[in-house]
Amino acid sequence: MKQLLTALLFTTSMTVSANNSEFTAKQLQQVDEVRTTALKSDLSYQLLESLTTEIGPRLPGTENDKKAVAWAKAKFDELGFDKVWLEEATFPEWRRYSESGKILTPSEQPLHLTALGNSISTPKEGISAPVVLFETLDELKAAPANSLKGKIAYINYRMNRDIDGNGYGPAVKARATGAIEAAKKGAVAYMMRSVSTGHHRFAHTGGSYYKEGVTKIPNVTIANPDADQIARLVALNKDVSVNINVQTENLGEGTGYNVIGQFNGTENPEQYVLIGGHLDSWDLGTGALDDGAGVALTMAAAKHISDVKRPKRSIRVVLFAAEELGLWGAKAYFAKHKNELNNIVAAAESDFGADVVYGFESNVNAASLPVVRAIAKELAPLNIEYIGQNEAKGGPDLIPFKNAVSAPIFELAQDGTDYFDYHHTADDTLDKVTPAKLRQNTAAYAVFALMAADAKTTIKPKARTKE
Repeated sequence: MKQLLTALLFTTSMTVSANNSEFTAKQLQQVDEVRTTALKSDLSYQLLESLTTEIGPRLPGTENDKKAVAWAKAKFDELGFDKVWLEEATFPEWRRYSESGKILTPSEQPLHLTALGNSISTPKEGISAPVVLFETLDELKAAPANSLKGKIAYINYRMNRDIDGNGYGPAVKARATGAIEAAKKGAVAYMMRSVSTGHHRFAHTGGSYYKEGVTKIPNVTIANPDADQIARLVALNKDVSVNINVQTENLGEGTGYNVIGQFNGTENPEQYVLIGGHLDSWDLGTGALDDGAGVALTMAAAKHISDVKRPKRSIRVVLFAAEELGLWGAKAYFAKHKNELNNIVAAAESDFGADVVYGFESNVNAASLPVVRAIAKELAPLNIEYIGQNEAKGGPDLIPFKNAVSAPIFELAQDGTDYFDYHHTADDTLDKVTPAKLRQNTAAYAVFALMAADAKTTIKPKARTKE
């Protein structure tokens, strides 16, 4: 027992020593100053209020999207970033014009629905047809060939609620490919329960796709209370038919811009910490949670750092374009910078609303873990727990970095318990953001970015495994 205690004390001593060797007392004092300043400042909320009020929804390719690009560039300049620039990104441009729906039988009732992104239009009078209910995407796939001819396929899969949003992945599969599978069975349209944990009568939009060689059919989601209504009618053995009417347009290739601001490092400016979010949003709300909050808090975090010091490495804030339509800005950034991605010493994206950060996790090589633990120690006063699994997945715009190369990925995990009540709906508005929680997020990103940029050891990614 005595030997075990001695070993534990030695290990703890070595860990503390390693953590302390990464940062001087002066550096840690500067970290405390940045954290304190961010917790007292409403800069991130002011930026978010400006974006959602003066610009509003930012569907890629729209006039508001262009105004958001100009807004972001002007704000970066106003905040004193050393370098501000735009990088082009192309994407499939799509518009929503109008949408309505109703249950026709067994009795006429309103149906609250929304078109999924990329959906084609119905005829001007809409499509009226019987509904065939499936509980899962797999059940739809198993339906006999041509069994849905002249009918509307409906998936009733209900998303579960959890702090980390783990129900989103399984639910979103039906959103992405449901129309393809329905069309293969002969359906004239596809309908699904919203990918949502909400109880309000708002339908949730989101990205969807078609497949070459498979007939394109209109593609909608319905609000959860309406989904419950249809499920009850089917359970009563009623013949349910509906009319769905969505008017949309695919406009071909559109052009947008990643907006980038950087505070230059003092010793290794070519190396940088990448933080940010996506500037675009869906068109139903004002994109406050998704992802105006991420835009605002990462801009503010970088500004708070610069007001205290310029760290050894640069702080780069990337506001990605056209994320909602398929990560097009992230793909463009990756393609443009693919030969210099080893300059990224840490990357984290805020794209999960504006509730508190509760966890911190890395995905780095083992030699970088003393830096990670030192950062975690300075995040602890913000009630952020260190998740030591070293398997962070990061935000969606970091997917190209993870899939194609090994990169130092970090996750500042936000409480997503209520996020999918509002996600991709008309209810995603500024009033859902609590200023104090946004300040905590801002402080967390400021502490993380400053320490990653100023550490003695350069953070490195895990070695790329051979496939």
